[in-house]
Amino acid sequence: MPAAHIAAPITVAAEESEVTGLDLFIPAWYDIIWSSVIVVVIAVVFYKFVLPRFQEVLDERTAKIEGGMAKAEQAQEEAAAALAEYHQQLAESRAEAAKTREEARAEGAAIVAELRTKANEEASRIVETAHRQIEAERQAAAVSLRAEVGTLATELASKIVGESLEDSARQSRVVDRFLDELEASQSTSVKEG
Repeated sequence: MPAAHIAAPITVAAEESEVTGLDLFIPAWYDIIWSSVIVVVIAVVFYKFVLPRFQEVLDERTAKIEGGMAKAEQAQEEAAAALAEYHQQLAESRAEAAKTREEARAEGAAIVAELRTKANEEASRIVETAHRQIEAERQAAAVSLRAEVGTLATELASKIVGESLEDSARQSRVVDRFLDELEASQSTSVKEG
């Protein structure tokens, strides 16, 4: 067929279907029906297959989020409980440390007092021992001095008197009298001074 024969019917069809005005925006009735059928088929497929799967995914995510929030709340409650327990233990530890410090101070004061008492007792004992030793040495010195002074006095008196004073009773009396006079003269000079 010649090309002119084909072009003629298309031109006639185009001239007959020429649409103007508002009809330009409104589709033909058969286009509306077939478009509606396709939209209904797509809607049914979407409603039956896609929407349930989509809802399932959303439900899973919601459950995960709610589970995560529940876990977070539980963890927060556990953390708050642990913090409260920590504060309580810290307060108990501080109270116990204060009690231990006070006990240590009291014990230290008791030890110091005990050591002072022992030191005072030891010092008193040492002083008493020293006094006894001094007294013993003084008495020993007095006895020794008496013996030496007696011997010297007897020799001196023998030379002065020209008579022998070898008699021990006589010698003892002379020595005692001499020492008594010596002590009396010392005590009078101490009282006057």
